[in-house]
Amino acid sequence: MERDQRDRRLIPLWRAVIEIAFIVFLFYSNLLMGEFTAANGQGKSLAFALHDILTGTNLVIAMIAALIGYVVFEYLRKKL
Repeated sequence: MERDQRDRRLIPLWRAVIEIAFIVFLFYSNLLMGEFTAANGQGKSLAFALHDILTGTNLVIAMIAALIGYVVFEYLRKKL
């Protein structure tokens, strides 16, 4: 019984983690597609593109955007 209550309390946390991770995934996939369409040069590989987009700045931007997106979607979910 006690474990069941603990699991129920973790459900919103897991939902938030999954939704934020999905938004970050979409952000990075969009960056990767843009890297190949805008700057696709001769000999450019997937490893080179990943090296270009996996930076600390992009991670900070992705996390901030994901947190804002999560808050907005939670607000809309409760409002509607």
